Amino acid sequence: MGEYQSILEFLYEQLPFFQRQGASAYKHDLDVTLTLDDIYNHPHENYRTIHVAGTNGKGSVSNMVASILQEAGYKVGLYTSPHLKDFRERIRVNGEMIPEENVINFVEHYKLISPDVTPSFFELTVAMAFDYFDKQKVDVAVIEVGMGGRLDSTNIIHPDLSVITNIGLDHTQFLGDTLPKIAKEKAGIIKEETPVVVGRMQKSCADVFYERAKDLHSPLIFADQEFSIGDERIKDGRRVLQLKKKNGFEYPNLALSLLGQCQLENIKTVVTVYEKLLELGYKLTESDLYNGVRNVQDNTGLMGRWQTLSEKPKVICDIGHNVDGISQIVEQISESDYRKLHVVLGMVSDKDIRGVLKLLPQEATYYFCSPDIPRAMEASVLQEKAKEFDLLGECYDSVKDALRRAWEVAEDEDMVYVGGSTFVVAEVV
Repeated sequence: MGEYQSILEFLYEQLPFFQRQGASAYKHDLDVTLTLDDIYNHPHENYRTIHVAGTNGKGSVSNMVASILQEAGYKVGLYTSPHLKDFRERIRVNGEMIPEENVINFVEHYKLISPDVTPSFFELTVAMAFDYFDKQKVDVAVIEVGMGGRLDSTNIIHPDLSVITNIGLDHTQFLGDTLPKIAKEKAGIIKEETPVVVGRMQKSCADVFYERAKDLHSPLIFADQEFSIGDERIKDGRRVLQLKKKNGFEYPNLALSLLGQCQLENIKTVVTVYEKLLELGYKLTESDLYNGVRNVQDNTGLMGRWQTLSEKPKVICDIGHNVDGISQIVEQISESDYRKLHVVLGMVSDKDIRGVLKLLPQEATYYFCSPDIPRAMEASVLQEKAKEFDLLGECYDSVKDALRRAWEVAEDEDMVYVGGSTFVVAEVV
């Protein structure tokens, strides 16, 4: 085993890792994060930051904002989670993943200087990102929250701007079982006298944000109250739209390389962030905005958002995995042209399984599978639950086996959708 692989094994196997283990890896305070921050001398204080939270869309928004900043010539750090193929996807500078050598050196240094500190996987990874961005002398870092906000390890930064995309029911065992409770956790990223952009105005959550922003004297704006979508269409592999502002100003012919239905909401958030950054003195032009949203995959390496894996048959994957995300995916599927629909589906056990299953189309053929992580739901269990909603199909031993069979059965005019979990998508991209 190479040195880098042994370091990854340490990160995955010896540190508590929520993505694989679930609740047993969740921390209820920032004590270890703050200790690590002291050890590494508060590296995040040496560059500007933008903090992005939310139930859905925060990864897409983070990547689009980073892409716009890169187009403007800034040296941009980008911290996101989870990764799909390679751990190093989590930590990027101008789209380039952190080198293996830097991962090795950071973990070995941590073992040497702080053996008594026992971080989780996420806590140590955040410390690694903040330190790497400092060593790379980035101008600004876009930092995506892992879960929630208030107690998330990223929530030690003092950003120029806080962003909350939307609120949905996800991770309810940690964040609360109602939208206002979850909103309160995500509102925890709002800092004193720091502007905040909220993507979606939701009546049940709005007062939570208003009160937090008022208490901290932080200007608050709801993106979907500022902008509306005019004409939109798919052209040359991009979603082209007219974005109208309530004061009459328009952004015509914005061409998004991210095609999913959810991007119609995300682009309102991104453009509101762009305008706020202008107010904060960032040197951006409208060309940077247009080129940033057009070139996001090339600039940042983003994967797994309504991503096309094949044209004949059309094979699409998307990491949407909760009720809010799946509802947008189902809407996107309904807008697609195909003869027959095939769905490769796997989920993890701690999600709202029934809430997701009742949204999925009954006319599809299902290929049930289980992603290769401990939290995964057994394919046979998922199949039985799906039968309650008249979703019928066979079980397969792995995600790849399920996709292989769907690919064999599907004709050129058919569509294959692969999803239900980030970890399902990770095995096929």
